[in-house]
Amino acid sequence: MPFDGLVLSAVRQELNDKLIGGRIDRIHQPTKDELILNIHHPGGRQRLLLSAHAFKARVHTTTESKENPPSPPLFCMVLRKHLEGGRICGFHQPGLDRVLRIEVEARDELGQTVKKLLICEIMGKHSNIILVNEASNTIIDGIKRYSHTVSRHREVLPKRIYLPPPEQGKQNPLVLTEETFRECLLSGSLEARVANIIQKFFDGLSPLICREIVYRSGLPDNLILDHCGDHELRMLWQALQSIIVPARDKKFKPTALFDRYGKPVDFAAFDILHLEGFSKETGEMCSVLDCYYSAVHKFDQINSQKQSLYQVIRKEISRVQKKLSLHRQSLQDANEAEQYRIYGELLTANLYRLSKGETEVYLENFYDPQGAKLSVPLDPQLTPVENSQQYFKKYLKAKNTITNAEEQLQKAQADLNYLESVATSVDQAITVSELVEIRQEMIEQSYISDIKNQIKLNKNKKEQEKPRPMSFNSTDGYIILVGKNNKQNDYLTTKIANDEDIWLHTKDIPGSHVIIRSGGNKVPENTLLEAASLAGYFSKARDSSKVPVDYTYKKYVHKPKGAKPGYVIYENQKTLYVDPGEDILEKLALND
Repeated sequence: MPFDGLVLSAVRQELNDKLIGGRIDRIHQPTKDELILNIHHPGGRQRLLLSAHAFKARVHTTTESKENPPSPPLFCMVLRKHLEGGRICGFHQPGLDRVLRIEVEARDELGQTVKKLLICEIMGKHSNIILVNEASNTIIDGIKRYSHTVSRHREVLPKRIYLPPPEQGKQNPLVLTEETFRECLLSGSLEARVANIIQKFFDGLSPLICREIVYRSGLPDNLILDHCGDHELRMLWQALQSIIVPARDKKFKPTALFDRYGKPVDFAAFDILHLEGFSKETGEMCSVLDCYYSAVHKFDQINSQKQSLYQVIRKEISRVQKKLSLHRQSLQDANEAEQYRIYGELLTANLYRLSKGETEVYLENFYDPQGAKLSVPLDPQLTPVENSQQYFKKYLKAKNTITNAEEQLQKAQADLNYLESVATSVDQAITVSELVEIRQEMIEQSYISDIKNQIKLNKNKKEQEKPRPMSFNSTDGYIILVGKNNKQNDYLTTKIANDEDIWLHTKDIPGSHVIIRSGGNKVPENTLLEAASLAGYFSKARDSSKVPVDYTYKKYVHKPKGAKPGYVIYENQKTLYVDPGEDILEKLALND
């Protein structure tokens, strides 16, 4: 996990510098595995966040304010009883273990000063926060309680003796010698990657830092132990020292990496050189962590909203696909209409030869060039005339069914195309505001029942913020506009674009409307290809090659009355084939 012993060491150093002597004013527990300690110290006030989350366990100060539950959980109440009003004496970390001991001096019920330990164990799904009485080394309580039925090593229950997490038998790199380093490496499997061996035998190093060590050594990323000689071992030792020596001297370089959309990628206590193409956030360790996990929380919210929309979309797509299947079956059944008409006409032409009670007759088929006889089933309970009339009725009914089924099939296919376009928009949304727009669109289209929001939307329709499509500058200096969802596509095509602008869209594939602002000039071929690449990238075919993109003048694009958002018809188009990829985003500048 990214939060390794080096990160915790950097955090511990900052907390010792800033919070020792601080008084714990208030304790909150916003979620079941997260605590906020409000600390007053000579330099001001700080919020110290402690988390025992299975995937986001951590310790750092934060500026983020979190909403608390109406009533505090039991563990929060225990901490308030024992720690509120207490002063922080120190923060301690055994070696490079992911364990932080917070020493707090507080007063007990008799007014006597006692020392308590708030121990934060950052160990993935086994993470915990445990309150311990230092004098007796007994557990007062833990944010996660468990007995020997869960862990054979120890119990985390009130009044049990506190036992630290089991030793992993790893070497502490802060006190490591080159000889021990070599011995540990050479004890690994010859086919194992060196980065994995380093992570296995040395404490406090995340997989990210282990890969960084191999990178700094100048050796191949996938280097295996069998390919290591004296030179390689010496280069690896020097690369390790480039990180460990500054860590020993408390000279950290905290770094968090983010992609082009601001999505968090990774973080470390030192600069990460082997990952390129990402923006970096640097500063104090706590500040970097706060920034990183704020972004994690933001994208967790985005993913949660996406899943909520996906659930609706999948349900609707399933419903529409069932309708399509039924309509296709109706058409298939109704294709016998012509046969019913032939039966009826053959019976009418041969009434004089037929009598009631027959179940089948063979009549010359005058529609067949060969004049072959055709078997016509009959209902023996009906007269020949009634049998003939029965077939004509079936013929008329089947014809009506075909007309209706074709209309319904067309409508259902349009609904499916629309839902797939919405799914593409959801998949490519990167901000909460984009998802809000999509949700509002689905409410307006009655796919989501939200009466409260619907009333609000209707009241504020005129006051709603106008959609803001993405804007790029082509290498020739032309502005290229890209819609991020159906509402933006409609606004871009029907409100923003001029008749002489170039309109682009992937051919028969859900995706964004793209506009090149031509200014009445002939658009260079290079700009046309760049805009087509954007259309391909912001479509369902993003990961495909040779994607067809239609383009035409905007004056040839029309939105039918009553059509769903994003749906248009166009003519006089030409088609380009492009290979969309993220390199187009690196090539073109995105305007604010």
